[in-house]
Amino acid sequence: MAQTTPPSRAPRSQYPASGQSAWAAGGTMFAGILMLVEGVLGIIKGIAGIAKDDVYSTVGNYTFKFDVTAWGWIHLIVGIVLAVVGVGILKDAPWAWVTGVAIAGLDIILNFMWLPYTPVWALISIAISIFVIWALCTRTSEARATTA
Repeated sequence: MAQTTPPSRAPRSQYPASGQSAWAAGGTMFAGILMLVEGVLGIIKGIAGIAKDDVYSTVGNYTFKFDVTAWGWIHLIVGIVLAVVGVGILKDAPWAWVTGVAIAGLDIILNFMWLPYTPVWALISIAISIFVIWALCTRTSEARATTA
């Protein structure tokens, strides 16, 4: 008995076999894992900020200075969304691509505002989000090229 693929989802073997497509497909999988990990770390950052105000260094006169507890809630909520979207990307859900680009962009902005509190980790998070946006946009354009 031959195994059939549902019409809504083409098997991976139908995607072009070019090196660029394989790189984009692998990048998308890696982006999903990075989003999931970034989400879990955001949840941990959020819990640390909510639980104890003196976990992060205090900032002097800064435009985006919020109470660390407020930043904790922001990181917790964005971390949960990042983790959920990361799982969606790993499940190859089409809604997760667009949502992933949007939430990764938001994560870049929030980590830029978070720079004075944890500069090294904020820069690492920004770099991760930039890679995620690139991988999702590349994969989306590759998918459009195969359906056109």
